[in-house]
Amino acid sequence: MKTTDMILIRPLMTEKIMAFKESDGKYGFQVSLDANKIEIKRAVEHKFEVEVKSVSTINVKGKQKRMNSQKGVTKGKRSDWKKAIVTLVEGHSIDIFAPKQ
Repeated sequence: MKTTDMILIRPLMTEKIMAFKESDGKYGFQVSLDANKIEIKRAVEHKFEVEVKSVSTINVKGKQKRMNSQKGVTKGKRSDWKKAIVTLVEGHSIDIFAPKQ
């Protein structure tokens, strides 16, 4: 079984997710590529002591990158990653900026 720290990598703070948070009680997290919705739900409930209503996941493809150097053009690719949008039950919230205990 994976630990919470292995599943939840970091919270996401984008304008779109912050707008979701204020209106719908949704939070975004970068999660492990092999994590499923059930594992993500359990990890969020365990780590933040809240009740999760639903989880949506999105596989984000890494961008292709090019860099010009003295030796020619170097090509590369950013890593693929997975995003999870977690909806909490009404009345629950997560304070992401709270200090760890």
